[in-house]
Order: sequence, then structure tokens, then C-alpha cells
Amino acid sequence: MAKKAVIGIVRTYQDAQLTVSALRSAGFVDDDISVLFPDRDGTRDFAHENKTKAPEGAIGGVGAGGAVGGTLGLLAGIGALAIPGLGPFIAAGPILAALSGAAAGAAVGGITGALVGMGIPEIEARQYEGKIKDGNILMSVHVEHADEKRAAKEILDRCGAVDVATAGEARV
Repeated sequence: MAKKAVIGIVRTYQDAQLTVSALRSAGFVDDDISVLFPDRDGTRDFAHENKTKAPEGAIGGVGAGGAVGGTLGLLAGIGALAIPGLGPFIAAGPILAALSGAAAGAAVGGITGALVGMGIPEIEARQYEGKIKDGNILMSVHVEHADEKRAAKEILDRCGAVDVATAGEARV
């Protein structure tokens, strides 16, 4: 089965931490969990070190004093980025690579381009981008099997995520 992503929106940082903890407890690995949210505080409220440098290309780095702490701080490849026209964001997991890769340089660009690159239809990707810009948090879980997809959807639903959907990932 081709790799898929189960995607949803949570409203708060605490909801994101709860979701990541639940996903881990269910056996999902950090490399398959992505989180993306606006950096409204310039990372000053988060006390842990930055684990990566911000991606280059269509997205320029932000001088972040630190990255997200707690549960989210343990995710793979956490970093701060500036998306032209949208502002500063914090990203972790495979979404960070998508934002710095080919999808970010596409005609659509930015968050929408990264989500389209993950296999989400453009109209839905634009809706997700709008919700993220409004301060919500995008959660994505990369799955390979139907049972993982089902489990990820159940966890996102149980943790209060909205707009939960599944997308087949595009090969770049």
C-alpha cells in the first residue's frame, strides 16, 4: 500500500501535545508525526534548543531563540521558518521537509504547495492553510497500512481534531 497521511487541525498547543502523546502510545514513531503552527510568540515562550536550521529556498530562516519544548520538542527535525507572505511558523516532522522541498517552490507555494505535494487537493489545502494562519495547528501522521490509518484517524478524532482527512502522498 502506498504511504498516506492522515491530517487534522487542533486548536491549541496543549491539544497538539495530547495528540502526539496518544499517537506515540499507539506505536507511531516521531518520524511519521508532523506538526505545523504559526510562531506567534517568536518561540520566546518555549525553552528548548533549536534542533535544526531553518530550511532554505522559497522559505527563509527565522532567528528563533529556541524551539518548541515538551512533547512536541522531541519530534524529528523541529525548526522555525518564515514563509513569504504568511510569516513565521514552527514545523516538525515530514512537513518540514515538504515545506523546504519542491512543493514550496511550486506555483501554489507555501503551506498550500506543501500540502498539495502530500496529496491533498488544492482546495482543501487552501482551507487548511487558512486555519493554520488563524492560529490553529496542523497535525499529520504518515501511515502505510489501513489499520494504521484507522488508528491515526481515531486518535485525532478522540483528541479533538477537526477536518480530519486522508491523502495519498505524491512522489517527488
